[in-house]
Amino acid sequence: MSSTSMAMVIGGCFCHGSLVEAYAWFQELFSYCGEMPPLSWRHHTLIQALLSRGPLKEKDFDAIFSDVTGKSLDSHQQLFNEYLRKINMELSYVQFELRACRNQYDSGVFYGVVNTVADEQSKLGSKYTVPQIAFYKAIIEAIVLDHTAQGTISNIKALNIQLENQGSSSSQVPTAFKNFSMTQKEKTIRELVHDQWLCATSDGDIGLGVRSFLDLRSWFHNNQVPPCDVCNESGIKADLCPNESCSVRIHKYCLQAKFSQQRIEKVCPGCGTQWPYVVMAKAEVIEEEETAVNQPPPRGPHMRKRQRSSRHVEEGERESNSQPSGRQVAVKVDYDDNGFVPSQLPGTKRATRNSARLHR
Repeated sequence: MSSTSMAMVIGGCFCHGSLVEAYAWFQELFSYCGEMPPLSWRHHTLIQALLSRGPLKEKDFDAIFSDVTGKSLDSHQQLFNEYLRKINMELSYVQFELRACRNQYDSGVFYGVVNTVADEQSKLGSKYTVPQIAFYKAIIEAIVLDHTAQGTISNIKALNIQLENQGSSSSQVPTAFKNFSMTQKEKTIRELVHDQWLCATSDGDIGLGVRSFLDLRSWFHNNQVPPCDVCNESGIKADLCPNESCSVRIHKYCLQAKFSQQRIEKVCPGCGTQWPYVVMAKAEVIEEEETAVNQPPPRGPHMRKRQRSSRHVEEGERESNSQPSGRQVAVKVDYDDNGFVPSQLPGTKRATRNSARLHR
């Protein structure tokens, strides 16, 4: 993807204010035409909660749903899915989408509303300046290009990123890029962390925030960021196969779900190399999660069985080792016309670790 296209995507993502305005326009238009969409006040309450408060932890979104419907999610999963399906059908008219994603640093599930179309108007409506967006773009690329899949870069490395490299040529570097000072970079990082586009780890590194996982999902996929071999989501923060010539990577929480099964051989699903994995006791899992990024993770959901190369992985059953049991929710990879139906990422190619790179 070109720098211009990336800027348009990020610009559209940043423009959260336009989401609220467009949704208000959407409601006004249907009201004027006398054709209000088949959404009740309960649907609108869920939408407004996500728009006004930003991405919500699963437990918080669940609580709002229970409050407005009077139904317990544990016994009304089908109703919950139907609400989300109907909401997405209506939001599609204004290029919005209600998504769920996992925070790859702590496995927590979040819900949010995103803009599915990023154009110049969206970019111009952003609260961030052009140099700030370019700085964010450079940080994101530095993180996802890391072949070790650490999912972070040091704060010093982030501050030392040169915006001049984001221009098409040194002779056309905007003055604003040249004058973007260290102080401005520090301020921008603080703002991006506050707005959940980035996150700060306990050891001072910089990682992706929840908003980035929500809004840049398609960008990760389209640019062939190596996926997790279990869930097929982009493996930004993941464990690598011990075999240096193998490109397989698996999220830590997916690894826990896969290898916790007693009958599953603990080998790389790609090359068959023995995978050094030790099943942690419950207390050890809790202790590890308490040191995760920013704050303790929310309750993670059980997940539906997924089929991948004739292998069935019961992820949700094994997540209960580290998290309380709960209802089954499929964290979306992609939506179809009917709502929350996961699909495999098409065209994914296996490559060696050293050759796995983004295609610009």
